[in-house]
Amino acid sequence: MKNVLIIIDGKIGKTLLQRIKLLDTNLNKYDIVYTYDNIIEGIASSNFTFYKFDPTSYSKLSLVLNKTLYQDALVVLTTKEETIAVIHNIRRIYPDLHFTVYDKWGIELDDKNVNFYKGYDIISNGLVEQLPNIPVFAQNIGIKQGEIMEIRIPFGSSYAYRYLNAIAQKEWKIVALYRNQQLLDINSSLIIKPNDTIIVIGKPYVLMQVYNAISKVATFFPMPFGKNIYLIIDMFIQSENEVLRAIQSVKILHQRMRNHQYIIKITRPTTALMLQKIKKIIEDLDDIVLEIDYSNKGIKHILQEDKIRFDIGMFVLSKSFFEHYELIVNIVNLKTPIFKLGKENLSSLKHTLILLNDNKLYEQIAPVLFNISAQLKIKPKIINTDPIGDKNRDELIEHINNLSKIFTQNIIIQKDDKNPITMLQQEHDILQILPLQQAMFKRRKIKFFTTNSDLLSFDLQQFNQVLIPIETTN
Repeated sequence: MKNVLIIIDGKIGKTLLQRIKLLDTNLNKYDIVYTYDNIIEGIASSNFTFYKFDPTSYSKLSLVLNKTLYQDALVVLTTKEETIAVIHNIRRIYPDLHFTVYDKWGIELDDKNVNFYKGYDIISNGLVEQLPNIPVFAQNIGIKQGEIMEIRIPFGSSYAYRYLNAIAQKEWKIVALYRNQQLLDINSSLIIKPNDTIIVIGKPYVLMQVYNAISKVATFFPMPFGKNIYLIIDMFIQSENEVLRAIQSVKILHQRMRNHQYIIKITRPTTALMLQKIKKIIEDLDDIVLEIDYSNKGIKHILQEDKIRFDIGMFVLSKSFFEHYELIVNIVNLKTPIFKLGKENLSSLKHTLILLNDNKLYEQIAPVLFNISAQLKIKPKIINTDPIGDKNRDELIEHINNLSKIFTQNIIIQKDDKNPITMLQQEHDILQILPLQQAMFKRRKIKFFTTNSDLLSFDLQQFNQVLIPIETTN
């Protein structure tokens, strides 16, 4: 649930409250600051809290601003002077909050995080649409049932820091993206960021589901890559012990991450006895689909087909797959997270962990750290080795701290100048989150001499790891 601050006055403010009450989805908690009692007459809701005072008074407004972490705000006042004063008051407490201000005067402030809603422009645009031979806006296009929707990406959304190709778009499509009031070119390397606005088209009921998924901070990973978790078993390249251990690991995941369906796909089966052992392990579990490929279709064909059919959001792979470069490349090209099974037992996990490296990459995967931590009910942890004092690293740490507040999770940040891999090897019972990079799977003759901590971490067999698709060209 998001905390939203609303500061209102006048007839527009009263009408606005009535409209909010009518359309409220119970996903927000509203703190409403008003000045006259007639504004809130007949308005009552369990998620509305009212404060009556003059919002131009910083001392009074600061009491409200300091009591809650707000994710958004809306200011609708009757005079230009009051509006500017309230903007300045909010900025003293929230220097970076993105919020909307009703503006019928042409306020000019150098603040990129304030969206000025131009009252007269909106009215004139609506009127000009009534004239013949004039292009109309999206709300009057199509069957007028809501097949076109505008959605702003909130901080903490599972859709933030995802590139477009990694988002499963079934029965809907992103057709435009605005950032800082600029329309960007839609391409596969474009990363969606917080405060972006996307235009989507599709079936109305599908768009409502998309809106809810994007707007909720608590959307369960592996969304938006897909919904379900998929274990692939190839008995031709995997030993019996490796297969049974992988099945046991998925059973533990099923017990700890229960908001998904689990699919176990077996190709090139060997013996009937082995299949019986597998079925015995999972016989008491719900939401597990077991499929056996007797026709030897080939991994590439199977995964491309099942990716869509099962809405796969994460592949679970054991070590043998990573020894076959062509096979693993087919999986990487699907741009779907990979759960790499390590030697540690999943039942003993204590922390999700990120070893910070490239700032841009880890900005993308940081939300996953908190999302998985919440589902597994373990604590998130950061190892920050930054001997040169990179200013961008400080910004990344601040970004991660902000995410911890949004997800309401305490995070452990361990900072040291030691060798990062040495520090990592001292850890135990962790689930490491890494950016998925094709370089990880190439045979590196000089891998012991690389300084890339992501590649060195990946080569460790001890830890369970989640590899998240990222974009490096934006």
